[in-house]
This record gives sequence, C-alpha cells and structure tokens, in this order.
Amino acid sequence: MTMVRAGVVPGWRAAWYGVAGVLVMAAVCGGVVGLFGVNRVFTGLLLGVAAGITVLFLLFGRDGVVLTEQAIVRRTPWGAETFGWDRVVAGRFTLDEDARWSLALDLNDGDEPHGELVLLSIPPVVKPIANAYDMRKREQVNEIRGMLRGKRIPVTVLPEIADALTRHWRSAPPTHGDSPR
Repeated sequence: MTMVRAGVVPGWRAAWYGVAGVLVMAAVCGGVVGLFGVNRVFTGLLLGVAAGITVLFLLFGRDGVVLTEQAIVRRTPWGAETFGWDRVVAGRFTLDEDARWSLALDLNDGDEPHGELVLLSIPPVVKPIANAYDMRKREQVNEIRGMLRGKRIPVTVLPEIADALTRHWRSAPPTHGDSPR
C-alpha cells in the first residue's frame, strides 16, 4: 500500500506548539526543583528541555496530511478528517503569498480555506541538492507527483518552477496538460 506524508503546519499552530513545549519544560523544571530543592535546577532544566522537545516532536509528528490509495487524511494532534480522492479537482505547483513554492490540491465541496489543501511549501530551488532537507523535499515532490499521476489528477506547474526542478533537482514534474492518459 502506497502512503505519502505531506502537509504544512500553519504558523499560528506552530506557535501554539512552541508555547506548549515551553510550558511543559517549565512545569517539569519547576516540579523537579520543587520536589528536590534549588540544588537540582540544572537537573530540572535538563529534564524539562527533554520533555519539551518530546512534546514538540509528538505535536509536529501528528500534524500533517497523509495521502493513501483510498483517501486523503488531514491530521492534527486532536483529530483527523478523511476525504476521498473524488473531491480533488486538480493539483498546482505555484508561488504562494510568501514567495515560496506551494504544491496544493484544489478541492470541491468542502470548508477548506480557498478550496485548497496545501501539501508542501518549500523555498525556491536555486541550486543542486546540498543537504538532507533538500533531499527529503525532492523525495516528497516525487512521491506526491507519482501519487497524483497514479490517480490521474492533472497538475499545473509554473514554467519557472518546472525549469528549476529539472535543472537543479533533476526532477521533471508534469506540466499543465501533462496528466497521464
């Protein structure tokens, strides 16, 4: 069974996750210091930081979009929403309002903002793969592209994005009208 993980955590939700991590860190640190005395501040900080980082990993790990052969699942730490591929009208790889490259699905009959589901938001590709982040993003673009091609969903790609992906990442996404037949 093919499964692709994607998704973009909105800035406001990421800020709340950060606040939760700091609160857990402070609570654990305060608990250790309260239980064992002021001489255990360093131990409390160490345990608090570990607990805060664990909370952040759990929250960010649960937040995202999972594309499977049967359905699309949009997950948050407090729930999940599943919808079928029949709601997907098209895909597009364009610039978003922050001048980042955004790979999104256009949806019908839903309450999503702007009728879209953003799968990826990456900085513009201007050089060959230089690190693990670039490698993972290229892998995600290729996995999503393969999933959309298998589902016969047309994808529109801005020419400058297609050119940069081909030149720097050696990855040729389908352009407008290049859906499989």
